[in-house]
Amino acid sequence: MKLDLLAFGVHPDDVELSCGGLLLKEKLNGKKTGIIDLTEGELGTRGTAATRRLEATAAAKILGVDIRENLQMADGFFSNDEAHQRKIIQSVRKYQPEIVLCNATADRHPDHGRSAKLVSDACFLSGLMKIETTDNNENQAAWRPKYVLHYIQDRFIMPNFVIDISNEFEQKLEAIKAYYTQFHQSGENGPTTYISTPDFFESVIYRHKWFGKMIGVKYAEGFLSDKMIGLENLDALIKQNT
Repeated sequence: MKLDLLAFGVHPDDVELSCGGLLLKEKLNGKKTGIIDLTEGELGTRGTAATRRLEATAAAKILGVDIRENLQMADGFFSNDEAHQRKIIQSVRKYQPEIVLCNATADRHPDHGRSAKLVSDACFLSGLMKIETTDNNENQAAWRPKYVLHYIQDRFIMPNFVIDISNEFEQKLEAIKAYYTQFHQSGENGPTTYISTPDFFESVIYRHKWFGKMIGVKYAEGFLSDKMIGLENLDALIKQNT
């Protein structure tokens, strides 16, 4: 299956927190979308790899993605080396996305920045014909996405551009809340972590409001691009008020 948009996340829930609104918007626009998690988030303090799998499946249904897979890299210990790059290359060639989304190049969690470089490098290498990969014992054709976009997750990084997700925001929150072991739930007794406090969830909402304020809408998601984004004409800059 060819996808229009393929989002990579180091941990299940990264994509939901950062670009779930865009996936929802593009799905409603008739695009094919997918998520590939690099790890199972097995080092997370709360929950287990098994509960994360259940949560990821539930979140994927809410987002309406066409595929969700997990590459089962080692949480906390994967590297930007040939073996890991080849796993990404195989996925990119399998789904031939026009646009790839991945973690920000710098973030609070060291896995995020490391994975951003891994995915970005692999997307470039995926376009080299002399790198040979197979899928189900069949040779894969070279494929390079037109854009690699980095979503902003935790740090307040100034984006290159933002996308209005006001209409999709409530459904995005439902996808995040599918990770019931990770985020704050009233009356729970699990260990307190950075992301399990009510303050963290409020900061997620605030960040989307902040990005939205930049373009005069209620909620938006912010992105960074590896290369310059061009416009066909100035009409693309005009926002119609209805």
